[in-house]
Amino acid sequence: IAKFINAKHTEEIIFSKNASESLNLIAYSYGLENLKNDDEVVISIMEHHCNILPWQFVASKTGAVLKYLECDMDGLISDTAIEEAITDKTKIVAITQLSNVLGRENPIARITKTAHEHGAIVVMDAAQSVVHVKIDVQALDVDFMAFSGHKIMSPMGIGILYGKKEL
Repeated sequence: IAKFINAKHTEEIIFSKNASESLNLIAYSYGLENLKNDDEVVISIMEHHCNILPWQFVASKTGAVLKYLECDMDGLISDTAIEEAITDKTKIVAITQLSNVLGRENPIARITKTAHEHGAIVVMDAAQSVVHVKIDVQALDVDFMAFSGHKIMSPMGIGILYGKKEL
């Protein structure tokens, strides 16, 4: 798996039951420990429920604010939308690489660059993209990433959680 997604270390791979469990694990461990009142969590308007509900819960428990990154009428997230949504108050950006709602690939490298410039981490949901797009976590520079194995023909009940070793 580390080679498949170009992770630096095998220790950056954690097996779970599915992408939902992996995303929950990030939200309920990293999110609950690192967010405080008035911090911002940015998610796109096109997220699957498995990447919305845990962040809603974490925001309600920590006092963080959940902000939505909007897309245009064609489903594209513009540079302007990214710059407006991600601020110095943003601590986490949780976003799908490829929307199962709109069929659009999001500009993850651009989003990650902006998030990191503001001191935020990026959680990428790769559940829809893993079968369609070559994933290189180092090139994208995402901090966490999740997908379900059944999308790439593994048995049901296998999920992948990638996390940078230092995190």
